[in-house]
Amino acid sequence: MAASVLGIIGGSGIYDIPMDNARWEEIASPWGQPSDAVRRGEIDGLSVVFMPRHGRGHVYSPSSINYRANIDVLKRAGVTDLYSLSAVGSLHGDLPPGTFVLVDQFIDRTFAREKSFFGTGCVAHVAFSHPVSPVLQDIAEAALKAEGIAHARGGTYMVMEGPQFSTLAESQLYRSWGARVIGMTNMPEAKLAREAEISYCTIAMVTDYDCWHEDHGSVDVAKVIEVLKANSGNATRLVSRIAKSFPRQHPPCPAGSDRALDFAIMTAPDERDPQRLAMLDAVAGRVLGRG
Repeated sequence: MAASVLGIIGGSGIYDIPMDNARWEEIASPWGQPSDAVRRGEIDGLSVVFMPRHGRGHVYSPSSINYRANIDVLKRAGVTDLYSLSAVGSLHGDLPPGTFVLVDQFIDRTFAREKSFFGTGCVAHVAFSHPVSPVLQDIAEAALKAEGIAHARGGTYMVMEGPQFSTLAESQLYRSWGARVIGMTNMPEAKLAREAEISYCTIAMVTDYDCWHEDHGSVDVAKVIEVLKANSGNATRLVSRIAKSFPRQHPPCPAGSDRALDFAIMTAPDERDPQRLAMLDAVAGRVLGRG
């Protein structure tokens, strides 16, 4: 078993987390410019790598984030297990602002993003029926209970393209599909983490009711920011609690995320493009013999 390296992606309002021996580190990626440098350090002796999804100062919109570079950089940093902290809107009355939701499914409605490390020259298809690591969910749920943070486990995260919020008709449609929260950033992030064989778990932090709610109407950005600040404080406490209890050896993933490429590569070895293989050295080096 490999030593655990805990990755944290911070969403809106979370641009840093307290760590010991913390330092910002630039890591180059063949997939382009990541959102920012990573911040590497320790929490209670556990190695932790943090990346602000939108960059410090929130400079990247959901559609302009280079998700491939972000996940590639985290893989190069040695991350074995990844928590995604993400601001979302609620599509259900029992998930009020301030609730943290451990989602277990996604509906991907994004259309303007690169969604895979693989393609012409090296084709792969990974299993994704269960996109979230139940082990990481268990750890996060225990930490949420210990910190007394309002939370719910389970449910579907609708990922929209943005950057505009939903129309009323869209919001009502997503509710009819059974989605419980809505956001703009976890796709293709979760898919790319699976391709990189990193165990992944979303902690969705509700900032508002989406516009379906009769008593709340359109999303109020000022109120969202107010809730973001409160969520940020809870998220900081939660990450510290997770890190202190996290297994020091990477826990095998029952969903197979850490072995996702075992039978995924379709392209015959003698037909694989050397240039793409070179770009896949971190992501798929284990199965391509380049790690």
